[in-house]
Amino acid sequence: MEKTMKAIRFYEPGVIKLEDVDIPVLEHEGDVIVKTKAILTCGTDLKVYKRGHPKVKPPLTFGHEFSGIIEVVGKNVRNFKRGMRVVAANSAPCNECYSCKKGKQNLCEELDETLIGFSVDGAYAEYIRIPERIARQNMYEIPDHVSFQEAAFTEPLACVVNGNEIADINLTDNVVVIGAGPIGLLHIQLARARGAKNVIAIDLIEYRLQKALEVGAHHVINAKTDPVGKVKKITDGRGADIVIECVGLPQTWENAIAMTGKAGTTILFGGAAPGTKISVDTHRIHYEDLTIKGIFHHTPACVKRALDLISSGIVKVKPLITKEMPLNQVSDALELLQKGENIKIAIIP
Repeated sequence: MEKTMKAIRFYEPGVIKLEDVDIPVLEHEGDVIVKTKAILTCGTDLKVYKRGHPKVKPPLTFGHEFSGIIEVVGKNVRNFKRGMRVVAANSAPCNECYSCKKGKQNLCEELDETLIGFSVDGAYAEYIRIPERIARQNMYEIPDHVSFQEAAFTEPLACVVNGNEIADINLTDNVVVIGAGPIGLLHIQLARARGAKNVIAIDLIEYRLQKALEVGAHHVINAKTDPVGKVKKITDGRGADIVIECVGLPQTWENAIAMTGKAGTTILFGGAAPGTKISVDTHRIHYEDLTIKGIFHHTPACVKRALDLISSGIVKVKPLITKEMPLNQVSDALELLQKGENIKIAIIP
């Protein structure tokens, strides 16, 4: 095994470098070293690249959606061995803190300690260390018929599964998904899988709206053309039963609530910038029995469920991979992602 590898290091907003660095080593006997085979671009990676992130302390290798082949296992690792094809999530809960004991493992107070691509070196590299806690709870062998690229969708889909379970979509529901990027397209597929009566996708980019139709949306709306009014027209004036916001802007948060009908639920999945605020009609919340729910991250159960959904073909992720690029072109890939002309770009080391 070599001693050095190529990795993309983040230094400050707008500055990432391809460097030769030491291949990671085991820090604990439960750690695993994986040779990466596919890394997916992510909207959060784009945010890190463009404006930094409070959890990222540079210099750091970033990226957190990946799969690969086990190269080294610690002495305390069970059920995994060298040569296995695996996928891992980017975190795992401690199961001891207040949040974990309340059943909210996605809000674990120790989450940041081993957060891949944020507090520990991430996946835009030829090798990655999987911390013990993640290897024990949130790493799985990839089924033979699932490709490395498909498996790498496990982490983002796990987050979507968490939001979908909160949404509790039923057979008679009209569901709106705001934002037809990769997360929105996954939400559309899960809404269809739950039997939603109508799934309506909203986005500014026609390319993404076409993708939304391809993966199962019944209707698409360009966000430039009165989306609230059009949702109400499609739903006979009532508004949607479930609205899932996947953009993370105050305006789209407000639109999401505005197009939610009586006794409906608004899922605020997209994370808005810290300090931003929205205005909400309190009369509607009270007298129309609205539920407004934030959702964040994933749990071990969601990670397992996500891989099962990919493996079974219930969620089809292959159509969402629109380009492949080498490791030395990560910055170019992120720039392409920002233009909105690709859904997910697979980085192949």
